[in-house]
Amino acid sequence: MTPRTVTVLGSTGSIGRQTLEVIQQQSKDFSVVALAAGSNADVLAQQAHIFKPKFVAIADERAYRALKDQVQGAKVEAGMDAVIEAARMDADITMAAIVGTAGLKPTMEAIRRGKTVAFASKECLVAAGSIMMDAVKKHGTTFLPVDSEHNAIFQVLNSGQGVRRIVLTASGGPFREWSAEKIAAATPEQAIAHPTWSMGPKISVDSATLMNKALEVIEAHHLFNLPSEKIEVILHPQSTVHGMVEYEDGSLLAQLGPSDMRTPIAVCMGWPQRIPTPGARLDLAKLSQLDFAQPDTARFPSLKLVRDVLAGTPADAIIFNAANEIAVAAFLNREAGFNQIVNTVSRMLDSCHKVAMNSLDDVLAYDDTIRSQTLQILKKAA
Repeated sequence: MTPRTVTVLGSTGSIGRQTLEVIQQQSKDFSVVALAAGSNADVLAQQAHIFKPKFVAIADERAYRALKDQVQGAKVEAGMDAVIEAARMDADITMAAIVGTAGLKPTMEAIRRGKTVAFASKECLVAAGSIMMDAVKKHGTTFLPVDSEHNAIFQVLNSGQGVRRIVLTASGGPFREWSAEKIAAATPEQAIAHPTWSMGPKISVDSATLMNKALEVIEAHHLFNLPSEKIEVILHPQSTVHGMVEYEDGSLLAQLGPSDMRTPIAVCMGWPQRIPTPGARLDLAKLSQLDFAQPDTARFPSLKLVRDVLAGTPADAIIFNAANEIAVAAFLNREAGFNQIVNTVSRMLDSCHKVAMNSLDDVLAYDDTIRSQTLQILKKAA
């Protein structure tokens, strides 16, 4: 059997690295044709040495020389145009794992090739959901969700008929049992100490505010074409059940697995087949209990705010995502308090002028505007 060709966008990030772990275990089944990353030249060069792609791209042009000096036998380019070129490579599967809206243009280029795109950047779908999903349909692209919750829904969702609701589970983050007063005084170190998942700082803070789950509600809305009232969030601290689908006949189908992103990555990489992963298996005998609870929207208002966003315009979703990214960065830099994150997002939603989104350029321009305005608000509040 001929190996399936793969491009990994965001190869030095958490999802990118774990994707390459899955590929390495199944090396006879996959061949890497292109790798692209943001600025980590050393790790990217190591990956190029191991996987021997034809093309290597780094977004940060200042890192070009360091990368070029370490990579042999591959074309090496720098800048966002180079990342987009990597996305255009003729690969059977593209893992789109560039964090934030920086991944929007490369992901769209991958979609336009009409092959398989494994999608791991929820911010792109939040900001440009309708535009992206229209492109998926137009080009006949197989679009597979990597986020563990959406991947779980994808695995247990049939044709989509007779669905009463889907349920996204949330661990509740590190502050699940904290009082409102204690949450308000939380430090960056406390916020990134996730109890079950190993993630980067930004997504860990999003988990602490439950903004990550709020963004996933928008993502689910676009991926599964479901209205807000059919998308539920429930707390599940064990992070064993990743997603559920309830049907009109009362059946509730759930996907269970370890807290290991290599499992949903393997689902996407092997689809429609199943392939092994290097991770641990779920030991049912060791599961003492599975707990579920409704989230407290008073302590975690992002879950209430997202319902207003879905009832609004595409511009609201861009504000929701962009303002959050800027506020989280300020918190991590100790320039804003923890509660300022969601409060800033709410203020931006109330105050910003909403405009129509007819193209990708419209989305990116508005995203830039919102980021600038959010920075100004945070500076005034400092």
